Amino acid sequence: MTQHKPLFILNGPNLNRLGRREPEIYGHHTLSDVEFWCREAAGEWPVVFRQTNSEEMLIESVHEAIDEGSGILINPAAFTFTSLALLDALKMFKGPIIEFHISNVHRREQIYHKSLVSMTATAVMAGLGATGYPHAVRALKLLVAEGKR
Repeated sequence: MTQHKPLFILNGPNLNRLGRREPEIYGHHTLSDVEFWCREAAGEWPVVFRQTNSEEMLIESVHEAIDEGSGILINPAAFTFTSLALLDALKMFKGPIIEFHISNVHRREQIYHKSLVSMTATAVMAGLGATGYPHAVRALKLLVAEGKR
C-alpha cells in the first residue's frame, strides 16, 4: 500500500455550529457528520480534520500542512473575505488547494462575492451543501495524484 501524506481539511469560524446555525442556509448536518464523510471519502489517505474560530490557529494549521500535507481542502468561512494573512499562508503551500463553501456564496449578499482565498486556490466548490465535502475530498485526491497545484 502506498503511503500518502495527509490531506488537511480545515474549517473556519462558526462551522462548529453546523446543524444549529442558520439551517435554512447551511442545513441540519453537523461538523461531526462532515468529518465522518470526509474520512470515508479519503479511504486509505490519512486526514487531518480541524475546525477553529481563530484566524491564528487556522494559519498555524496551514503552516503544518505546508510541512506535512499533500493537499488542503479549506472552508475558511468569514476569513475567506477578510484575511490577507490566510491568503499569504496558503500561497506558500506547494500542493493543490480546494476552497469549499457549503452555500453558493455568489447567490448571497455582495460582501460574500470577493474571495481572497480564490486568488491562490486550485479549485473552488460552492453550493453543494455539507454533503459536498466528500466530493471535494475525492477531487482533492485526484489533484494530488495528478501533481496539480
